[in-house]
Amino acid sequence: MSNVNEKKRRPTQVVFENVSKRFGEKQATQDVSLKVPGGSFTVIIGPSGCGKSTMLGLAAGLDEPSEGYVFVGGREVAGPTENVALLFQHYNLFPWLSACDNVAFAFRNRGMPRKEARQRAMELLANVGLEDYADKVPDELSGGMKQRVALVRAFAMQPGLLLMDEPFAALDHQTRRIMQNYLLMTWQATDATVIMVTHDLDEALHLADRLVLFSGSPGTISEIIDIDVPRPRRLDEVSLASIRQRLEAHLEKEVAYDEFTEAELAQVMGFAAQS
Repeated sequence: MSNVNEKKRRPTQVVFENVSKRFGEKQATQDVSLKVPGGSFTVIIGPSGCGKSTMLGLAAGLDEPSEGYVFVGGREVAGPTENVALLFQHYNLFPWLSACDNVAFAFRNRGMPRKEARQRAMELLANVGLEDYADKVPDELSGGMKQRVALVRAFAMQPGLLLMDEPFAALDHQTRRIMQNYLLMTWQATDATVIMVTHDLDEALHLADRLVLFSGSPGTISEIIDIDVPRPRRLDEVSLASIRQRLEAHLEKEVAYDEFTEAELAQVMGFAAQS
């Protein structure tokens, strides 16, 4: 049986073509066109409520665009497929299965015999320090442990596309950094395309090949920034520090215009100038 991390397919390109999405009277995204190169790591950044998670749902086939088209691997998205894995903040583990069996499920779903599937699951859990917790069900695991199991299972599915919505937001700083590094290590050994949503600028700069900056609601693309900095990265590097300043300025502007009227902004900026 081939290793879960072997490269076997053409990397999965994702294309959003003039995509708009409405939920009732709320316009979530407006005329978004974006091409995500196969095998790349793209991070979407923007203020709350700007349609970032909506974009993931459209790519996953969980929602349909109100206008426009979404293509994954050259095929128009018409519903969920086994080529796409999702990793969210709330784990989505099977609560009645042990950590080992949660991961083994991904292998079993691809036709691997039960014994071999459990052996492979144990190997992957050992990679993230969970071999001693393999027989625990999710309710017996900490939040960080659950997310490690969920990430291992996601890659065990050998997805062409991995969609991640704030997956590490609930973790403590040290666990979060370990999980980021494990994610990078595992992704670099596969052909998976990753699209991730995060509010953490350090996380974005640490992980991304390219950053997609969204405006406030309705979400549109304000800017795309390619990060041509080799890994591992030091966030105090001049080029990364400069990008961070651009991100902070973008978020400050978008949040300000979304939350305050022009009169309120003028009053606040006048106060800031006097202090």
